[in-house]
Amino acid sequence: MQKILVIQTAFIGDVVLSTALLESLHKEYPDITLDILVRKGNEALFNNHPFINSVLIWNKKEKKYIHWLQILQQIRNADYDVVINVQRYAATGLWTAFSNAKIKIGFDKNPFSFLFTHKIKHLAEQNGLHEIQKNHELLSAIGDMTLCKPKLYPSSTDVLKITSFQTKPYICIAPASVWFTKQFPMEQWVKFLNDLVFEGTVYIIGGPGDKRLGDTIIASLPNSQNEIVNLAGQLDFLASAALQAKAVLNYVNDSAPMHFATAVNAPVVAIYCSTIPDFGYGPLSAQSFIVQTQQQLTCRPCGIHGKKACPLGHFSCANTIQMQQLLEPLLQMAQH
Repeated sequence: MQKILVIQTAFIGDVVLSTALLESLHKEYPDITLDILVRKGNEALFNNHPFINSVLIWNKKEKKYIHWLQILQQIRNADYDVVINVQRYAATGLWTAFSNAKIKIGFDKNPFSFLFTHKIKHLAEQNGLHEIQKNHELLSAIGDMTLCKPKLYPSSTDVLKITSFQTKPYICIAPASVWFTKQFPMEQWVKFLNDLVFEGTVYIIGGPGDKRLGDTIIASLPNSQNEIVNLAGQLDFLASAALQAKAVLNYVNDSAPMHFATAVNAPVVAIYCSTIPDFGYGPLSAQSFIVQTQQQLTCRPCGIHGKKACPLGHFSCANTIQMQQLLEPLLQMAQH
């Protein structure tokens, strides 16, 4: 076995979790050539990655199907020994099936799994297993490998970008999420920051689209005792991860910044609204805290991926979380 391709064209959080496979593969086969295929926009995660030889990029927004064919040709020309498909969708299943690889591995829920050489049962949600454990089952087709955690590799350049923000202790908050019901409400973030007493800086992190939310939060805190700086949109993926790595705590939703924290082993407080940790996407950092409503809500969870609005209109899963639940982890960190 000399060349392996891992396919993961999902959203960024899923791609970060799939880096656990790269760690396991490298640990078992340190001399292999290891490539990864991701959707356009996620390739920056692998800048200067020490184990990755090449990143294949699928542009799904421009000439999607023409580019799909170009990617297929790239895969076939690369002459991979093994293709490991983490995705359960038809497009990636066809790549795997027609890859010319000697070993084609994927989950049984992929519609083209009948064309794979190894079809791995995808375990159900809410079974107590983390997503990285479910993905790790794919590797059973080629060996008995160590289960590793996800890992990102910020470069010295990434670290240099955030040095000026590290002159005193700081907390990071990532208040946004793609899904409304995964996002702790803005009003709740404002309450938290009003109650927070912290001798340092609070950095709001996120993508360019999250800047407005950060600005609105700060504008709602005219008399805050804390220094709050909106960095949303100013840092790329790896620089943001590097900032999280040295934070006193990172407050995040059930979304990509939680997995970034995991991938640099940063201390994290994960806030769950409509979703639950048992879905298998919980934080894996050595210092991790889970915050969720303490009320027994018959409507929770209402779905694994979040929704655009609360189906019942009350969003109690988020609004009944108490501020003390968020403040307690910081007190525990201070005691240590």
